[in-house]
Amino acid sequence: MKTWQEVYANAKSLCKKCRCCPVCNGMACRGETPGPGGKGSGSSFVRNAEMLKKIFINMDTISDNSEISTASDFFGHKVSLPVYAAPISGILQNYGADLDDLSYTKALVEGSLKAGTLAFTGDGMHDDMFKGPMSIVESHKGLGIPTIKPWAKEHMDWRIDLAKAGNALAIASDIDASGLTNLRTSVTPVGFKNVSDLKEIKEKCGDTPFILKGILSVKGALKALEAGADGIIVSNHGGRVLDDCLSGIEVLEDIVKAVDGRMKIFVDGAIRSGNDVFKALALGADGVLIGRPVSQAVIGDGVDGLVTYFEKIQLELKEAMAMAGCKSIQDITRECVTVKF
Repeated sequence: MKTWQEVYANAKSLCKKCRCCPVCNGMACRGETPGPGGKGSGSSFVRNAEMLKKIFINMDTISDNSEISTASDFFGHKVSLPVYAAPISGILQNYGADLDDLSYTKALVEGSLKAGTLAFTGDGMHDDMFKGPMSIVESHKGLGIPTIKPWAKEHMDWRIDLAKAGNALAIASDIDASGLTNLRTSVTPVGFKNVSDLKEIKEKCGDTPFILKGILSVKGALKALEAGADGIIVSNHGGRVLDDCLSGIEVLEDIVKAVDGRMKIFVDGAIRSGNDVFKALALGADGVLIGRPVSQAVIGDGVDGLVTYFEKIQLELKEAMAMAGCKSIQDITRECVTVKF
């Protein structure tokens, strides 16, 4: 298998839009949407990265030599580490890589599973943009999380039915996609959902866990809880739906306190290293999602590239845990970090 440096270099040579910057922080691609950048001034994407740098890991090196484990679980399914591939579509449009979304999703799902974790899969304005990825999840025993845009009821309903028929481990909806201009005016337009709408969607999901992506406030988290969601992803959609908004990591701790263990909480937004994963877990997240670097890994070397990337993140997480005196994911607590924002 290639080293991460080799995978990254290959991705950089194949991407015509994404610059594959050494530090993926939104600075170089401000306002490039379509493309990999953040909306408008790009400040929301940039803020995601900046706020993570204001969290510091507290060292505790007086410890024993027992083995360090990054094992966790996702709604009862065991994973090697609580790091998941974020749902991304439009690889050609946004990255400029000559890779169709179906081939991308196949490598995404297979690479995640090979690394011992899971992938959230994407959706789009044309039916095949959901049917194709969902067929891949189904062919892998439902071990993936199809992520549905906030379409009108009839378009959400058949997608949920398809996901349930394919034994999907969970069903997600990135409700903040309601702010994407290209989708609000598409052939199948997205729209906003109120608590009543979300209750109906949760009922439609039945026993399959339902996760809402795009929560960025305590108020929003409590609405998701009222709607019956089994989990939320604290996220500003990679800074791609609203300029000048807070980062997920900034609001995470307050949301965790408000939810008080009543549903699973994940977070995304410029998570780029095992240290970043550690910081999110210390602030109370049950897991994190990573988007742009995961896409670069798949573009750079398919399944093996993604495995290499997840192995890199896992090693970095283990190193952070070792230096903070943590032997398991459960040992990573609030006292392990100092926050300076």
